[in-house]
Amino acid sequence: MIGAISHVDKMVAGTMDLSAWLKLLAENYGAVLGFYAIIHDGASRSEPREVNESFGHISCRIGREQTNERRFMSISDVRALTFDTGGTILDWHTGFSKILAATGAKHGLERHWHDITNDLRRKGLSKMLNLGKDTPPTHNFDGAHRMALEELIVEHGLEAFTQDERHAIAYDAAHNFECWPDFPAVLPKLRDEFICASFTILSFRIIMDTARRNGLSWDAVFSCEAIGKYKILPESYDMVAHYLQLNPSQICMVACHNFDLDAAKGRGYKTAFVKRPREWGNDSPPDPEPNPMHDIIVDDFPSLAKALGVNA
Repeated sequence: MIGAISHVDKMVAGTMDLSAWLKLLAENYGAVLGFYAIIHDGASRSEPREVNESFGHISCRIGREQTNERRFMSISDVRALTFDTGGTILDWHTGFSKILAATGAKHGLERHWHDITNDLRRKGLSKMLNLGKDTPPTHNFDGAHRMALEELIVEHGLEAFTQDERHAIAYDAAHNFECWPDFPAVLPKLRDEFICASFTILSFRIIMDTARRNGLSWDAVFSCEAIGKYKILPESYDMVAHYLQLNPSQICMVACHNFDLDAAKGRGYKTAFVKRPREWGNDSPPDPEPNPMHDIIVDDFPSLAKALGVNA
């Protein structure tokens, strides 16, 4: 290894021909790569680095540090945080599963309420994502919840549910979702440093009612209901940046869903993935592993605050 480094010195000094250098490179690629990482990193750092025989280890370690530095620099100009709200902030699974089970018990019905709850979510999402792409939307998420519920009633033999009970499941439950417990105390601290806005496919009224129920104070609410173009259509992200009067690179989209963050990243946003392993109850989330390209990846909201330089 040390011999290889001495030959690198000769090449840099111009005393070694190119063919010999290429042969050396092929034979000692790992050492040369590690040495290059050291001298390249040294050009932008004043502190010395210890050189050991594990050049591959040094190269990987330096690479990780440089990646972290780039991520820190990339979020240093963020002025606004936009939050996915259903799933990332609100625990929809608990809200829906409780009222479905309670309503079923009234009628002496036993079903797999956990699975029906997740089917309600899937069906609802399928009716909302990319809504407005070709024609103006004719319903919001409240309407999607009701349509999804009606389909599940037929599929699972729940026709005994009354009209009032159906309204309570599709509308009242969603408007009374509770927050995940790690969020309410962190939001005011984030608002001290950033504009904090709900950016959601949920209806305005769901966000209003759940904010009041959970004691949340948003700086703004951007529902795709008003934009007329629902996530993950690019127009929805562009319009929110327009309303905020910020360059997309000054906005960080916060969510527990890769599909939302990937779309935001595609429009120039910074992205932060907050893990929600219990979003789907006992089922694993559809995309539990964060895309490594996200600028921040954390387990909870206190950790997000810390990553943003906010004491929580």
